[in-house]
Amino acid sequence: MGGLTRYIAQRLVLTLPMVFILLSVAFLALRLMPGDPVLAMMGGRNVSLELLAQKRHEMGLDKPLHVQYVEYLGGLVRGDLGRSTRTGKPVAEELISRFPATLELALWGMVFAALFGIPTGMIAALRADRPADHAIRILHIGSFALPIFWVGLMFQIIFAVKLGWLPVAGRLAGRYAFSFQQVTGFYLLDALILKDWEILSDMVRHLVLPAAALGLAQMGFLGRVTRAALLEVLDAEYVTTARSKGLRERVVILSHALRNALIPIITVFGLQFAVLMGGAVLTETVFSWPGVGRFLVQSLYYRDWWALQGTIAFVGVFVATVNLVVDLLYSFVDPRIRY
Repeated sequence: MGGLTRYIAQRLVLTLPMVFILLSVAFLALRLMPGDPVLAMMGGRNVSLELLAQKRHEMGLDKPLHVQYVEYLGGLVRGDLGRSTRTGKPVAEELISRFPATLELALWGMVFAALFGIPTGMIAALRADRPADHAIRILHIGSFALPIFWVGLMFQIIFAVKLGWLPVAGRLAGRYAFSFQQVTGFYLLDALILKDWEILSDMVRHLVLPAAALGLAQMGFLGRVTRAALLEVLDAEYVTTARSKGLRERVVILSHALRNALIPIITVFGLQFAVLMGGAVLTETVFSWPGVGRFLVQSLYYRDWWALQGTIAFVGVFVATVNLVVDLLYSFVDPRIRY
């Protein structure tokens, strides 16, 4: 345990410079991009110069850039991400309320990717250089070559507008929006806790299209990595030995080959999960999903600097945490790895 604790401490220390650089770049980029957050907040029309100057002074935007930067970092250390000029609420409060929606969408997107990507990758590896392998590889390449926003729009047109099977957008039907009582912020979990099966069914219907659109690209990438990793171990000596012992092929593949191929699969799975947080920006916009990604787009539109800075910091820390968790999972999959 001492070695593991020391490793986690070292990773956290190494993560701090990365987060610091990310925050610094975000701070400078927002102030260099065109647009005035105060003018956007005031409506952009018929605003006197005196009122604009007063608001800039109240928000501290008339201070030198280096003073604003120091105050910004000081607020981050205290856990203060600022206050959104668009909603008037603390940015931390906005992110906490919206993060469960994004995490729920990303998790089910990865579930979709894993359910279809790993089995098809295994089939392609076991049927290497055969027609099934070629067909699956074309499927994988096509899946991650398609833009997420285009896939989302096509899903809406086909399954929602034309066929009418699923809702077009949103996280919950309007008739349930005010009566539903949140417990954890994760709607599916809350519906299970409350044992409200009608609302649970409606939530699943709303989740299917955005999760499928988000997970489709990751399915192709995960499938190709699974195929490559499995091909690498299928001719290994321990797999040949397992077969010579008379073990069933299913046992050889699942217990011996696949387990030793899991390291690159877990790596890609964790990294792609972090990528899904970025892909959620497009998916949440297309499907009007009330998560962090949509909040980021709305903040960008209204030049809400504080919301943008806080969201970037929040997502950066989350991605660094996911990478750390993935590294720690290695030792559970491969006993040879120790920290």
